Amino acid sequence: MSEAIATQLKSQPHVPEELRAMMQKQGYHFVGRHSALKTCNYTEESMRLEGATCYKNQFYGIQSWRCMQSTPAIGCNLACSFCWRIIPEEIGINWNELNALGDWDDPDSIVEGLISEQRKLVSGFKGREGTNMQRWKEANDPAHVALSLTGEPMFYPQMSKLLDAFHRRGISTFLVTNGTMVGALRRLSVMPTQLYVSIQAPNQEIYEKAARAKTLNAWQNFQEFLKVFSTLDTRRVFRLTLVKGVNMVDVKGYADLISKGKPQYVEVKGFVFVGGARSEERHLSYEQMPRKEEVIEFASEIARESGYLFTDYHEHSKVVLLCADEHAAQTRLLHFEK
Repeated sequence: MSEAIATQLKSQPHVPEELRAMMQKQGYHFVGRHSALKTCNYTEESMRLEGATCYKNQFYGIQSWRCMQSTPAIGCNLACSFCWRIIPEEIGINWNELNALGDWDDPDSIVEGLISEQRKLVSGFKGREGTNMQRWKEANDPAHVALSLTGEPMFYPQMSKLLDAFHRRGISTFLVTNGTMVGALRRLSVMPTQLYVSIQAPNQEIYEKAARAKTLNAWQNFQEFLKVFSTLDTRRVFRLTLVKGVNMVDVKGYADLISKGKPQYVEVKGFVFVGGARSEERHLSYEQMPRKEEVIEFASEIARESGYLFTDYHEHSKVVLLCADEHAAQTRLLHFEK
């Protein structure tokens, strides 16, 4: 990393110290003033040949041990009840404090900082019993980035340049958004390798209870987002997180959203009662985690209603993959050389 980049990344952080300290205790590593990354359990596991790989490896062929889990923005304009991450408002921090920065780190600084920090994170696995040294060497040369760690990454105002900075370095990009920032979506001039939109609920009534939006017109913005999303020339994915007693209802509602957004892929996963989801303010419980059989059955119902194909299931993550058609199913594996 160049001296100029290192100097910028040491500038005054924009993340309030209390939140920063809490996140660091949970294993987050900060890069610059507003970006962060955290080693995914599957990155660690997959450095051992007998270790588990993530659903992105099984569904799309990415190498789990070469993937960075990160974000260029910490704040979010939703406070989804089932989110496992820290919601800043729960510790008295307004989300506007995290995004009205006026001065953001430049894309190349962020990318170089993330790569440098990722190498530090995986360095400790060298020599650890069971580590495959070939995979460890490859892990030091990241080939994929999941922009999904925490917050809403689309708040970063130079997203197109950030995606381009990753792509110029031969790194594929999986960008996950909550689907409310339609203006930011329209401004994208560089598309991610794969664009995800999180689907919090099948209809407006449930959405307003589950997403707990901090801004006005979130559902209406989400509907407009899907219209634009459906036209984009990139791999498009819906991600559903099912919570019993919250949003695991109205199969037709989900099918209608699929019809509007026209994703090539739909991931249907079960809620996990961990992290921030265990907070008393969320009013959730362990019993609201759907069993494997329930996830598979609900996903099967969505497939029947939408006409999508039930294509795959990742056992450990309890995630079902639905594909729009046979072509999507046959071309789902990425061939991204680095």
